[in-house]
Amino acid sequence: MPSVVATVPATFPRAAIASLRTHWPEYLIEGWALGMFMVSAGVFAVLLEAPGSWLYQAVGDPTTRRILGGIAMGLTAVAIIYSPWGQRSGAHMNPVVTLTFMRLGKVRAVDAFFYIVAQFVGGALGVLLVWGLLGAPFADPPVNFAATVPGPRGPFIALIAEVFISFGLMLTILTVSNRPKLQRFTGLFAGVLVATYISVEAPLSGMSMNPARTFASALPGGEWTGTWLYFIAPALGMFGAAALYRRAASRLSCAKLVHSAHQRCIHCGYRI
Repeated sequence: MPSVVATVPATFPRAAIASLRTHWPEYLIEGWALGMFMVSAGVFAVLLEAPGSWLYQAVGDPTTRRILGGIAMGLTAVAIIYSPWGQRSGAHMNPVVTLTFMRLGKVRAVDAFFYIVAQFVGGALGVLLVWGLLGAPFADPPVNFAATVPGPRGPFIALIAEVFISFGLMLTILTVSNRPKLQRFTGLFAGVLVATYISVEAPLSGMSMNPARTFASALPGGEWTGTWLYFIAPALGMFGAAALYRRAASRLSCAKLVHSAHQRCIHCGYRI
């Protein structure tokens, strides 16, 4: 009988090729989704924070500008989640969201792998697109590619804050998406949290919750300050939320944020 070590290398490539042949639309959608989120983040960062922007000059209060940015990004998240493509892939837009659902047994490992690759590539391409379109106002301080870096209170506070908001987001997603009467509102709950976190928590950590989002902004500008915490904190928070939910609730539905009967689902096997 062949050993596990001997069979895994031969099995995974075959599964990967088979998944690419059938699930490639969902993988591309995940890349598109985070890419579009980063395009929106970049455009609104320039409008709200670049000194030469008319909106920056019109709104002098930084807290007000941050709230406006939070609303813009919350609406962006909602639009992507409820778009036909977002409903097709599930609109994770975040490697840790995908890994959390994989840990819960709701996403296959091979699909998680390609989702994560697509999220990193799509996010980076989105940032590069904004750079190409807007140039220096996006690349130069204070916008600096919309990078997420620890606030003035330091990396430890940023780490704790990222754990907290990541825990809150995932616990909300699991709770709402697994209640039949509320499931269709999961995207709205997620969007409200994104808007709230940017408005309130961003001064502490830049509000990432997403290693692919942080990587996408750090790559072109070389701003790697505290990048490690944006990989560790979301995993601690979201995995912790999943463990708590698993202990407290028996129901665990699909890995999609919004499950539409009009879109196929590669996670629970539904086919149109």
